[in-house]
Amino acid sequence: MALDREEYSLAGGVPPISHYTDAVRFGDTLYISGLAPLDADLKVVSDDVAEQTRNLFEQMKKILALAGADFRNVLRVTVYLTDVNDRTRINPVRQEYFGQTRPASTLIEVSALAIPGMKVEIEAIVGLER
Repeated sequence: MALDREEYSLAGGVPPISHYTDAVRFGDTLYISGLAPLDADLKVVSDDVAEQTRNLFEQMKKILALAGADFRNVLRVTVYLTDVNDRTRINPVRQEYFGQTRPASTLIEVSALAIPGMKVEIEAIVGLER
């Protein structure tokens, strides 16, 4: 029995810092790994949390496109912030990308993220068209 599973990795994107891929499709669901606001050299793109968030959503936009989806297909996001008070700074960026679509969402404050200087990381679950 073959699994209906496919891995997605952005060409020229942020290289994995561990053993994972950018996203995995299983059936009609896409699981997007926690995205990091890094460039191809694993350097943090900005010290501004809003710019870091914009970078994450640009990565997510490309991953969604690989799977034939867009932000309207996002069912759930989990947002990790090193300062929960930054929520008000990233919300306008979220609205910019999601528009009227409102995914289920969880916001978690963490003491640190994988690379020093990262202030935000976002993962998502996406429903794909059959």
